[in-house]
Amino acid sequence: MSDRLCLMTVHAHPDDETIGTGGTMAHYAAEGVRVVCVTCTYGEMGEIVVPEMDTPGNHERLAELRQDELARALARLGRIEHHWLGYRDSDMMGRPGNEDPRCFWQADVHEATGRLVRLVRQLRPDVIVGYNEFGGYGHPDHIRSGQVARLAFERAGSPEAYPDQLADGALQPWQPTKLYESVIDMSRREEAAKLMEERGVTSWWTPSPDESEEDRIAREELMGRMEAARGPVTARVDIGPWVENKLDAMREHVTQITADGPFLVLTPDEVRRFMPTEDYTLRVSRVGVRLPEDDLFAGLRGT
Repeated sequence: MSDRLCLMTVHAHPDDETIGTGGTMAHYAAEGVRVVCVTCTYGEMGEIVVPEMDTPGNHERLAELRQDELARALARLGRIEHHWLGYRDSDMMGRPGNEDPRCFWQADVHEATGRLVRLVRQLRPDVIVGYNEFGGYGHPDHIRSGQVARLAFERAGSPEAYPDQLADGALQPWQPTKLYESVIDMSRREEAAKLMEERGVTSWWTPSPDESEEDRIAREELMGRMEAARGPVTARVDIGPWVENKLDAMREHVTQITADGPFLVLTPDEVRRFMPTEDYTLRVSRVGVRLPEDDLFAGLRGT
């Protein structure tokens, strides 16, 4: 066990870290825990949501723009270390970008896991947070990020895994103690969606008035797959004191999150009302635990 507790979150693109675990990272950074954020891709295939910025030139340098946005967002959350896994965005399933040999989806899983194992052995996190097997909502980079996080958790402590990393003695095997998956809690979505709609904003899970039958079927299928992959909520981390930090961090992701969109249309107090916690499923623990938890380091403190 390291002298200082360490949390590592593993994310697919810039902005995922804030949307999914921003409050949690701010919570633990404020406590003095070492917080590490790993981003697997540069997000260069994303859309640009600000019309005046949606130019060919900005798309060409979107990776650079999103790296800058991420740095500013993390600064809003507190003292957080950041590392890139170094892959190209995989776009969406069925599109040409998803076939690009440079993208994360096409990467060799063993090699990609090795990159994260090296970081785990170097930084020695006690807790790793990733995504579930469906990546939360089915994006290929999210699916791969969750897979690599699970494999790295399993392999980093074994001297038989990636022995070349250990050859010069600079790194040693390191076994994290707990593995969590982030949970998209939709339990209050109808209540939140109604408030958003009163302000002229349609949430992504709400059907549009002109939705086609084909789109309805696709949306309902996606929601069903998300629900099937979602694990039980076993841990809830209070983010109330850090909601403003999270919202300020979201605003730094200018190319990805609109100021009048679903993520930012709610006031801080409304976020505390509808989303007072960030929620997780404990998938593996090498210490005894008592569920439910309100602390990702439950069972580790004082040991």
